[in-house]
Amino acid sequence: MKPSKTSKAWMKEHVNDFFVKQAQKDGYRSRAAYKLLEIDERDHILKPGMLVIDLGAAPGSWSQVARQKLKNTGKVVALDILEMAPLPGVEFIQGDFREDDLTLEIQKYFNNQQPDLVMSDMAPNMSGIVISDQANSMYLAELALAFSTEHLNYGGNFLVKIFQGRDFDQFLRTMRLSFKQVVIRKPKASRNRSNELYLLGIEKK
Repeated sequence: MKPSKTSKAWMKEHVNDFFVKQAQKDGYRSRAAYKLLEIDERDHILKPGMLVIDLGAAPGSWSQVARQKLKNTGKVVALDILEMAPLPGVEFIQGDFREDDLTLEIQKYFNNQQPDLVMSDMAPNMSGIVISDQANSMYLAELALAFSTEHLNYGGNFLVKIFQGRDFDQFLRTMRLSFKQVVIRKPKASRNRSNELYLLGIEKK
């Protein structure tokens, strides 16, 4: 199949992207690393000794950042429905986060301890149909929030990617019920044309 003009334009933008080049230089698996690095620089959510869960982790750049920030202490457990190449110091579980059995498997990795940070960069396979994509993305965000409110340590934090749409305000209100503070972040590495935002729930109530 001949590449479409849209796919060609995306590839050209991707190849020439500053953060893509920087990720290759710095040894990160994707440009998404700089989103987490910027958020952490501002909000200091990653600290040595923490227990961290990375939902939707593949290809693994957020887990890379978390492992570095923990300085070989604590634990990072990464989860994705896709395969992910091994990372030193990161435990990886392959499976569908929507399945209940996976929650039990995650708990085993923490020996029933509660995580200090849950972070989710999960996104559905985009169809190009805006309403459908937003609904699927919101569903994943809601699952991540439900997991966090049930399993996070009191005082723990929750970082989640979300796409602006009709359910955004309701999701924000729901998050505020479970955390002392909820802030909105739009890192520089998040493309301007993208409607993605990151919500950070600070200190679970």
